[in-house]
Amino acid sequence: MVKEPLPGRVKTRLGQEIGMVQAARWFRRQSLSLIGRLDDPRWQIVLAVTPDRAGMMSRVWPESVARVPQGQGDLGDRMGRLLRSMPPGSVCVIGADIPGITRAHIARAFAALGRADTVFGPAEDGGYWLVGLKRSRAVPPDLFQGVRWSSAHALSDTLKTLAGMSSRQVDVLADVDTKADLLRVSRGDTPPKA
Repeated sequence: MVKEPLPGRVKTRLGQEIGMVQAARWFRRQSLSLIGRLDDPRWQIVLAVTPDRAGMMSRVWPESVARVPQGQGDLGDRMGRLLRSMPPGSVCVIGADIPGITRAHIARAFAALGRADTVFGPAEDGGYWLVGLKRSRAVPPDLFQGVRWSSAHALSDTLKTLAGMSSRQVDVLADVDTKADLLRVSRGDTPPKA
């Protein structure tokens, strides 16, 4: 899931500390690097873009990568719609502001879906950088309902919406929301293993 990297529209918490233009530049470099690093024949990368029209027409993202609009609503509405709309089979959704994601992380997430209905990549802050569904049955209609996004409760709230689905967790990674986060990942500090 990516936002068009426009100053004042992307990474605004980071932008309050380092400047909106710098934050947008960082996100643009980070997301393009991520797309390149994750290119792998074992899966297809599809960019879920926002804002819809600008993201679909954007020249920022590689033309070779498929795109779909995120649509309206909060993060849960948009992720739920995305998970329901993809072709049959396992799907993983990731955020683009996690510098540490590698192909090995994604491979572990898909492998976990061989043993569970859902998989999460926890973030250090109580959220998550990845959610994946096996989709061997319908995506629960209340998945992501009542989740306190951008809080230490995002993962625990989401787990409560799984309606009896089995779940696994993979690696804990750090996202970048603040200048301190940016400094930590630039130094190579890593979170504990899940």
